[in-house]
Amino acid sequence: MMTRHRRKSPINRLWLPAVAFLFLGYFGYHAYNGSYGLQSLERLDQEGESLRGQVDKLRDEREAMEQRVALLKPESLDADVVDTEARTSLNLLRPDEVVISFGAVQHRP
Repeated sequence: MMTRHRRKSPINRLWLPAVAFLFLGYFGYHAYNGSYGLQSLERLDQEGESLRGQVDKLRDEREAMEQRVALLKPESLDADVVDTEARTSLNLLRPDEVVISFGAVQHRP
């Protein structure tokens, strides 16, 4: 019976570390550049900050609207507020009034 002896190749010793390095490289690349990576996390943080600013702005607008609505409730009805709202919505003036509007669009005949 014959037995073959093979010389040990350096490639046999390197294939496992090479495959492990490729796996680590793949996952490392995607951990940094992937859709859930560090760059995306930074972008999402910036987007979250801008959305928080929008939420704060909308919250302030809502509070202002709630205050205006509270003035129009029957138990706290203010005649000046009703008069102002009616004139604004109907676009009417008395003949003896002068209106100076700031920032409004001026239409000329």
